[in-house]
Amino acid sequence: MTPSPNASPETSNPEPQLKRSLGLFDSTMLVAGSMIGSGIFIVSSEMARNVGSPGWLLLSWVITGVLTLTAALSYGELAAMMPQAGGQYVYLREAFSPLWGFLYGWTLFMVIQTGTIAAVGVAFARYLGILRPTISESNYIIPPLHISTGYAISLSTAQLVAILVIALLSWANSRGLHYGKRVQNLFTVAKLGSLFGLIALGLFVGWNRTAASGNFGDLWTPRGFTPSAPGLTPETMFGLLVALCVAQTGSLFSADAWNNITFTAGEVREPRRNVPLSLAFGTGIVIGLYLLANIAYLAVLPFDKIQTAPLDRVASAMVGAVIPSAGAQIMAIGIMISTFGCINGMVLAGARAFYAMAKDGVFFRGAMSINAGGVPGKALFMQAAWTIFLVLPRTYDVTAKKYGNLYGNLLDYVISAALIFYILTIAGVFVLRKKRPDAERPYRAFGYPVVPILYIVGAAIILALLFAYRPATTVPGLVIVLIGVPVFALFRRYGASQ
Repeated sequence: MTPSPNASPETSNPEPQLKRSLGLFDSTMLVAGSMIGSGIFIVSSEMARNVGSPGWLLLSWVITGVLTLTAALSYGELAAMMPQAGGQYVYLREAFSPLWGFLYGWTLFMVIQTGTIAAVGVAFARYLGILRPTISESNYIIPPLHISTGYAISLSTAQLVAILVIALLSWANSRGLHYGKRVQNLFTVAKLGSLFGLIALGLFVGWNRTAASGNFGDLWTPRGFTPSAPGLTPETMFGLLVALCVAQTGSLFSADAWNNITFTAGEVREPRRNVPLSLAFGTGIVIGLYLLANIAYLAVLPFDKIQTAPLDRVASAMVGAVIPSAGAQIMAIGIMISTFGCINGMVLAGARAFYAMAKDGVFFRGAMSINAGGVPGKALFMQAAWTIFLVLPRTYDVTAKKYGNLYGNLLDYVISAALIFYILTIAGVFVLRKKRPDAERPYRAFGYPVVPILYIVGAAIILALLFAYRPATTVPGLVIVLIGVPVFALFRRYGASQ
């Protein structure tokens, strides 16, 4: 079987094809909406414990912003050059080999896309639980069934809500792209408004002179930190470097999924123009808001309160400090809007990557079919089925006799695995310039070659230090990638020829 590029909707083919119905606004909303989930409202607490000072917390977000924007600007060249369904899967396939494209798609299905959807789904349920206390991760329909010393499977009311949301949005998207994009546009506009409101509340209503003076008047002195490793603290230069890299696990997770628009390139109008522009606009808007949100946290809360926010819900702590009577409820509604829209965007986009893989014969054959709604319905179903499974496993701390969620580990797995492929994809800009010097490039990577190199070097340093100091959670991500090698061989041998 020889992999073949995805057919364009304009080519003459009697089979149903994807329709180009996403404009620039729709595409930008997909970028921004997929990025903004629950992370920005939570991860700053742990990041503050990692780096130990307000200045380094803000700089951590700046680093994330620079990395994200440089990656998006580099992806723009590949998106304009190959405006097909599948996006990053196609870029890796064309730059390196079908194997590398498959390994990305495999990891996307096993962890990156589905794991993130599962995590955001559980986050939605958690915040719904603030409004409806019966929805809880400890209110069991099926109590935990232990499958090993550290893992169990359960079904709580919170898990059930997450499953229902994932199923609902997968069904809605299977009805047609117009349903998915309307949900996406509505909820992205709402969540952007909520984030603007959070920032305005902190900067213009809740400004706390004492907290602001303590934070902005002493930006760099380490305090209240958690060592990255025994004896390794942000009080030394190397310890600070490690702390900054470890902190990126949270901020990069919060800013991830910006590349989802590339998966849907086969349904974007004028993709050579609109996909690169939506990448630039969407990432720029979100990163700017993320930085302002952290400034708002520091304007309202003393730094130790950010580090010790209950359940790491730093945004809720900030709103609660300004509006004590209803802060938790207001924040819960805002985060539910945010997570609902994030899940929809990722559900919509991810299925297109698996559709492209199936067209090349390296994924389940059914995923290549287009349903009556003009979308890859079976790919949406397969994605939903695996995502729902990922909601069920629980981690178990034998010492503390406490249950957690597998998605907590998946957060680390997602970042380490995703960084590997981001680095490779941006390296693909260089490879394809050499392999296909005469290919049409309506948009060329901004600042080439300096900007792409900046990303590759920065991301490689973060990845290396994560593997060195967080092996328990990053090595499994690499293992998942490598398992894809024999799976690829099986698909090549037994998959349907295209």
